Amino acid sequence: MKKTIFLACLLSGLLYGVRAQRTPDRYWNQRLQVGSFRLPLPPAGFLPEYLDLNGDGRPDAIRSVTIDDIPVLWLDDDGDMQRGDLEGDMDNDCLLVDRDKDGVYDLVVKYADLNGDGKADLQLIADYPKEGQRGWPNGHYMIVLDTDGDGEFNYINWNVMKLECWEKYGLSDFYTDYHGNTAFIKIHTSTDRMEDLRINWENPFLFYDPDGDGLSEMAIRVLDDPAADPEAEAAGFEKNQVKGAANWVSIALDLDNDNAPGNEFDFDCTLGFLGGGFDYMDQRHILRNMRGLPEADRFFVDPRFRQLTELIYPAHKEAWKLIFDRGRWQQAYFVFDEDDDCARWERVEFYYPMDPFKIGSFKGGVDNHPQADCAGDRGEWDTDNSGRGKLYVGRFDGRIHLYGAEWGCWRIDQNARYFQGYDRAWQGKSPEIFATVKYTDTDGNGFLDRIEYDLDGDRAFETTVSLAELGLDDRCDLIDPASMNYKDFRKLFDRVAGDMWSGARQAVAVARRYGLETLWYAKFMNPRSVREKYNDGFWLQFYIYKDLEYLFARQNDGDMLKKLHRAYFSSDWKSLTK
Repeated sequence: MKKTIFLACLLSGLLYGVRAQRTPDRYWNQRLQVGSFRLPLPPAGFLPEYLDLNGDGRPDAIRSVTIDDIPVLWLDDDGDMQRGDLEGDMDNDCLLVDRDKDGVYDLVVKYADLNGDGKADLQLIADYPKEGQRGWPNGHYMIVLDTDGDGEFNYINWNVMKLECWEKYGLSDFYTDYHGNTAFIKIHTSTDRMEDLRINWENPFLFYDPDGDGLSEMAIRVLDDPAADPEAEAAGFEKNQVKGAANWVSIALDLDNDNAPGNEFDFDCTLGFLGGGFDYMDQRHILRNMRGLPEADRFFVDPRFRQLTELIYPAHKEAWKLIFDRGRWQQAYFVFDEDDDCARWERVEFYYPMDPFKIGSFKGGVDNHPQADCAGDRGEWDTDNSGRGKLYVGRFDGRIHLYGAEWGCWRIDQNARYFQGYDRAWQGKSPEIFATVKYTDTDGNGFLDRIEYDLDGDRAFETTVSLAELGLDDRCDLIDPASMNYKDFRKLFDRVAGDMWSGARQAVAVARRYGLETLWYAKFMNPRSVREKYNDGFWLQFYIYKDLEYLFARQNDGDMLKKLHRAYFSSDWKSLTK
């Protein structure tokens, strides 16, 4: 009996608690220290207004409020809204938010079901700054295309009503859908400042998932940089407009496919082309379910995007051929993440052909770009695109290089203390002292043949190696990315890493032959992945090379020094066993 009474009291208390939670004065997730992933519903007791815009007796819009009594308007763009609904749906409807309560809806979120399967395939966000502040870089016009059908789109922080597409969990699990087979289109301005809403600046950003694990192993970014347009300016638009011509692309690759939950983005290198480019105005994609009722146009700062019947951009299947077959590029850049710490969704950010020793954002050094790794990457630059983006594996170091590059620079960050995050401000201070290796093509044949080392960090090269003076041929077999796919790049890096590790094992055998103790470098002798074979194999060879160099110098053995240099810079350790 006592147990029954106790249970009844407990149940009564639970029910009372539930009843208490059923009559809140506001939506539960407001200003809390947990993420805000949805628009907060109106407070209890608030009665939304239902608008019949076309006079057919059915509601076409819900006028309501959200957090802090901010006015919102839901537009029914597919005819299924009913009285009693607190919000629209997320397959075809459109949300408008008046963030500063000035009577202007300055944040718009539009969903569209493009293929008629009942689920949104497109989410468009139009973000309008205050009048007088519009124009680059204020505002956003961003479209996320759900090409893999996972229902994930962009991220808005509904506590502050702002687009925060860089927000993430952990290292690189971004809330905006950059994972898998997906795409987005974006520009940092508002639609009312753009002349043609069919085209864009990042047009598009494509993500590829060739192994189907829901993560991105490759990303292609296509830029249509705005150019001066006096006629558009005279018509009241932005002075600079996109023109339907791509003039900058980057291709980022996870060469060893080691991305995984907790390490969602691990691109290893980026190949990029600048200037010239290609026209893409024939790359048209039909849009459905964008229009909505014309009677609702009066609610928009700029209703033109609702009237779009197409978007124009290079899509997943076409982008590669357009880049390599149609592109008339003027420059090619290549960067490799040697310390393996890139965790951005875009790419390994480029180093630029600037000062090897100046360091810091906008300081005029190779890491001048604010998103670049201040130390740890290797950049190479073909400033006349003479090599057409072709690559090769250099015998002098066993690494992938850019054919046609006039020079390159590796800023060493052996322990990955300084990393490429999604904002340099999060990375901490740049190193004051760092090692640098510079590569130069002195004979202009497209292959790097001089290597200079500043290993003590005094910003002066203390060692210079000339392949020509060693009697070594710098020419190597060319690799043409135009004819490759992701699997081909995987095979390439597997071969590179395998050869690097094979060379390291040969170096160990040579060191033991000459009486050197190699267990000092035991850390590099047990690689557990393809990437570690690449990294550990390089460093193990380098340390053994330098130890042998010191040994032969102590012995005043000039002949062995010359043989050693030839062996190391031709990846021919076996020549030292003869």
